[in-house]
Amino acid sequence: MTALIHVVEDDGDHRHALCDLIGAAGHEAEGFASGSAALSAERRPDLVLTDLRMPGMDGQAVLEAVRQRDPDCPVVMISGHGDLAQAVQAMRAGAEDFLEKPYDGMHLLTVIERGLRSRATRAEIGRLQDQMARRDEGGLLGQSAAITALQARIAALAPSDLDIVVTGETGTGKELVARALHAASARAAGPFVAMNCAALPESLFEIEIFGHVAGAFPGAQDKAGKLEAASGGTLLLDEIEAMPAAIQPKLLRALQERAVERLGENRLRQLDLRVIAISKTDLRGLTLDGSFRPDLFYRLAGAEIAVEPLRALGDDILLLFSHYAGLAAARYGRELPPVDYALKQRLLHRPWPGNVRELKAVAERFVLGLDLPEEGALPVSEPETLADRVAAFEAREIRLTLERCRGNTERAARALGMARRTLNDKISRYGIRV
Repeated sequence: MTALIHVVEDDGDHRHALCDLIGAAGHEAEGFASGSAALSAERRPDLVLTDLRMPGMDGQAVLEAVRQRDPDCPVVMISGHGDLAQAVQAMRAGAEDFLEKPYDGMHLLTVIERGLRSRATRAEIGRLQDQMARRDEGGLLGQSAAITALQARIAALAPSDLDIVVTGETGTGKELVARALHAASARAAGPFVAMNCAALPESLFEIEIFGHVAGAFPGAQDKAGKLEAASGGTLLLDEIEAMPAAIQPKLLRALQERAVERLGENRLRQLDLRVIAISKTDLRGLTLDGSFRPDLFYRLAGAEIAVEPLRALGDDILLLFSHYAGLAAARYGRELPPVDYALKQRLLHRPWPGNVRELKAVAERFVLGLDLPEEGALPVSEPETLADRVAAFEAREIRLTLERCRGNTERAARALGMARRTLNDKISRYGIRV
């Protein structure tokens, strides 16, 4: 990805040479003879490369001004021999890195790429924090086309008062969708009452959903059912497909009249609620074989929402995995292990029959050290492209060499025939745990 890099250097020849080097690496470089000129430029840079010693505004002042204007913008210092103390001071003030003259051009490009990656990482962390905040407010975590479409569907339907049927595989977050609909509706201040239709025996179902009055049966006292309890808010009927056939016509009548008659009395109590029905099967299909009343389905399905399975969410799988791993690390007081390239590939290619529920369990085991990549607990899929296969091979060889060298990067670099700095860059790129 092309980045805009500001080169601040009072030596014209050196400045032009730096711009040419950066341009040859595929980035856009814009040179400035002074810090004040760079700071007054119209376009904001992705990274600033500045000399430390300059007349007028020196590199330290440039660093402070850039950090004040854009705290996420990396600043790389170039210092002459003998400027080490000032360079250390600059690093403490927030500089990304510093180079001492004379320096190697390829090393300079490596430092620039590392700085750009650091900026991208900070931006990703900010995005994740924003996503977490949205999720806490009833939003849905993710940026894939499927999640974006789901978010748009929720935003369109939430303000209406239509009853809604939500379908999707087990563990896809259907209840989260229902809660998001409630939170974004005019009923958000009202109750959100959930009832699992598969968890109740048929003998208790009518009492639970419609309620009863004192004397309706021995020992009975007045009790509101789930329909009344949800009045003013939302009633969630989970696993609606498991609702007993004898109850379906009674629920249909209550929804049509928006009134309920408690067991043991002969008067109607008015209801003001929205119903969201959740099903892990094709509820419309169940109406064809008589398993579910068609008239009840059409009463419930003022609108329908289909939740995609986890395997259809692409890179959102990694986002969700990081989220649940972070929660698990906080809960168990563990350090969050890094998610390296190999693990990412396994996560992306796993079929996830249990969807988000399964992913959450895998993330917890990973944090506890029970589900690590090298143990083969996650199915391995071969990377698709040549570049992916080469990267996977390189990451695996580096990891094995580090294990043989007991984490000593200097010995590992010698064994692999590469500079230690290059090895460290690759360790960072692949997220390898040393």
